[in-house]
Amino acid sequence: MKKRTFVIAIIDILIVFIAFLLAAFFKTGKEKALFNYYWIPFLIFEIIWIGSSIIFGKYNPSKASNKTDYVLSIVKSNLFILFSITFVIFFATLSYSRLMIVLTVVFATIIEGLVSSTFIHNKSLNKLMDDLDKYQKIPKVHKNIEVSFEQKSKGEARNSKQIRALILEEAGHKEMRFIDKHTMLANPKTMIVSTTTKFNIAKLPLPEYNYLVNLKKINDILRINKFFEEVNNKLPIGGLYINQVETYSLRKQRILKKFPPGINWGFYSIDFMVKRVMPKLWSTKKIYFIITNGRNRVMSKAETFGRLYSCGFEVIEEKMINGALYFVARKTSEPIYDSNPTYGPLIKLRRYGKEGKKIGVYKMRTMHPYSEYLQAYIYERSKLQDGGKFADDFRITSLGSFMRKFWLDELPMLINVVKGEMKLVGVRPLSTHYFGLYSDELKERRLKYKPGLVPPFYVDMPITLDEIMASEMKYLDAYEKHPFRTDLNYFFKAFYNIIIKKARSN
Repeated sequence: MKKRTFVIAIIDILIVFIAFLLAAFFKTGKEKALFNYYWIPFLIFEIIWIGSSIIFGKYNPSKASNKTDYVLSIVKSNLFILFSITFVIFFATLSYSRLMIVLTVVFATIIEGLVSSTFIHNKSLNKLMDDLDKYQKIPKVHKNIEVSFEQKSKGEARNSKQIRALILEEAGHKEMRFIDKHTMLANPKTMIVSTTTKFNIAKLPLPEYNYLVNLKKINDILRINKFFEEVNNKLPIGGLYINQVETYSLRKQRILKKFPPGINWGFYSIDFMVKRVMPKLWSTKKIYFIITNGRNRVMSKAETFGRLYSCGFEVIEEKMINGALYFVARKTSEPIYDSNPTYGPLIKLRRYGKEGKKIGVYKMRTMHPYSEYLQAYIYERSKLQDGGKFADDFRITSLGSFMRKFWLDELPMLINVVKGEMKLVGVRPLSTHYFGLYSDELKERRLKYKPGLVPPFYVDMPITLDEIMASEMKYLDAYEKHPFRTDLNYFFKAFYNIIIKKARSN
């Protein structure tokens, strides 16, 4: 064990002891209650505390990228300790006050937070700890790939063997083979970095590179789109960008494997609420980013790829390697610079309205964020299934699938009807990609009228895209002759099919 880790562990044990004394005094008014009543449970408390602290990395603050990350690891660890100790005390039938447990954890968390904040930012303390580490027999290994590569770009000879050695040190053999397959490591216009900041990309020595590889997960990047935009700026059209992400499904697998059965689902539930629910709600979004500083965020595959496509890339290959999804993205255009991306539960999608005007169509979110940018990607790989929807669409969430089944996701479009942008019955409002699949004749006729909440689809129940277009053409023919009667007739037929025949859109 490093001397730095040993010192921090001793300090932490003393903090717990002090917090326990404070809790005992607060509850009984006598600090000696610790020795008279609670010394056996206290030993159990300390053992669980130390074990959990090791698991969550509380004794290795140097691994945290900043103060917020380290304080967050303390909070996570102590919540897990609170749950574990309560569980053990309950089933061991030990005489131990639940108030004592809560107070001890609260006091210890507050003290740890104050001490850790001072420790991380106190230069003299850090220097002292570094001096202690120098006395160890095992030398410290410095992993600063950015510095190494910048030095080479300033005049040192680029050596592919040295580059591979650096990548192996930072990543691994499988990662090395994946990177080697898609880049030319000896090429002067190949840049390997290990960073989470846009600043380090902007300050790269050359104005342009053919290959740019980042070994850090994008989960730890604070402003992901700005980072991708800067990468785009450093690549020519056709240039390749390689990076990795821990998707939410991979994160779930990791958490469930990391902890014992029963406890793992409890911890995952807390993680789900903090990492997936809080960032999506307007009332808690700001609190989440203040606490986490945007680090270690949960990302779905759909959101990751959607962000890439919105920033001018297309994904040409992906591969799971050691619990992370590695991808190769090729620059195809300049970024879109979307200033108002859809992220919350109620979304507003840009769709074609009357006379080709783009309108914001309200819907309940059924897909992961940024999924709207992946229609071309999904179409190329999945094509269309019966009913005109995409097959095997990984963009759809579990809750979204349920809402689509019962038509709940489209109810907010009533807002568009009230605003006069849509009518109750009419052709479906389409995205740019889906609109491009239609014939020129149908495109022209569609744009003459407002789109509708209840489409002709639920009357004719077409299967193929050609049948969908024929159904809409049939509706438009009838509507042009008798607008009110046609809409009334289609409304009741669609109502019958949806309610009685259980017609559903996938």
